[in-house]
Amino acid sequence: MKITDVQGLLMSYPFEKPMKLPFWGGERTIVKRDAMLIRITADNGLIGYAPGPAHERAAREIRETIRPFLLGKDPSQWRTFNFKADAAVQLTYHAVEVAIIDLAARFEGCAVSELIGGRKRDSIKLYGSAGMYMSPTRFAEEAVAIQAMGFSAYKMRPALGPEKDLETVWRMREAVGPKFGLMIDAHSWWRMGDSSYTPETVTQLARDISKYKPTWLEEPLPPDDHDAYRKLRGARIVPIATGEHEHSEEGFSDLINTGAADYIQMDVCCQGGFSMGQRVFAGVAKKGLRFAFHSWGTLLEVIAAAQLGICWPADVVEWFEYPCHQNDGRVGMYPFPLADEILRAPLEIKNGDLIVPKGPGLGVEVDERVLTKYPFIPGPWSFFRLDSPAETVAVTGDHSVKWVKAQAP
Repeated sequence: MKITDVQGLLMSYPFEKPMKLPFWGGERTIVKRDAMLIRITADNGLIGYAPGPAHERAAREIRETIRPFLLGKDPSQWRTFNFKADAAVQLTYHAVEVAIIDLAARFEGCAVSELIGGRKRDSIKLYGSAGMYMSPTRFAEEAVAIQAMGFSAYKMRPALGPEKDLETVWRMREAVGPKFGLMIDAHSWWRMGDSSYTPETVTQLARDISKYKPTWLEEPLPPDDHDAYRKLRGARIVPIATGEHEHSEEGFSDLINTGAADYIQMDVCCQGGFSMGQRVFAGVAKKGLRFAFHSWGTLLEVIAAAQLGICWPADVVEWFEYPCHQNDGRVGMYPFPLADEILRAPLEIKNGDLIVPKGPGLGVEVDERVLTKYPFIPGPWSFFRLDSPAETVAVTGDHSVKWVKAQAP
């Protein structure tokens, strides 16, 4: 068996109208959602798939550097390939590697999990991820709706100012009761220019929300300031989560080994692939911490990462982020039908857990009709306009890609 083609295929779902989301210090505009399908073809007709980094640079890296390297190689020998490149291309390669492993597993007739360590369990615990820049009452209503969908926890993104953010947390807790998990993703608290919360404000707000027992407080500080995270976690106010913006394995090691967080997060499809994920998990286990997957794309991304997660026990790899979109009348952050339609059948969720299939490869069937239904639209998918200083920054890929200054859409 030899690899005959490697493709990184970009797609876009454009919103009918730009989505305007005011926040404390500015306004966010979302115009579309992008996705990448990595497809690797072998000379025996088998195809391997993986989700990829949804931006043009990654597609170019696959086309110009990774594809020539892989052509003619036997995918079953993927462990010996020893691809070397600069840091950005290396990360893209590890996303492609997931498709190579899917292809190899399909050839062997086994699940991906059996090639990357062996499954320790058949399911993984989900939390419903939605909630973006709403009123406190709307957040509470959505928390109840996510609870009713069978999830055991809900993650939301407050950006209303300290007082309203605190009100949001107590309203949610009051609405869902004491046992339902609440993750507070402070992704925007430090993205608001001159209105960004100071470390002192973050600490006080953490103290104020601690009485409502959040599962964790996520990224309340700039992600590269590990010292600040160590200080905040050292105060033992609430559990702290971070990791989705780390650019290197050294960054993850520093978070883990210096006690900067309780929950380490990683998007394995964009931040280093299966092999690096395994090393991060091992570090988490050694230090007695917990891991929680960051997953914010399509259902193909969900199942790919889950195949890795079940190779570890639940007391190490505990949580999986399940992105909730407004598809088919469901509750969610916005419509993104491409996220569901990339698979021919829905994933199985039982009692708030994802049941990971045991079929060959990733255990799912990809529906390639999405490639023609959702042609790629170049350009950023999301913009943040700040009031002070007056500027706009754009998001062109996943969260680990650096944001850039841009013109307002």
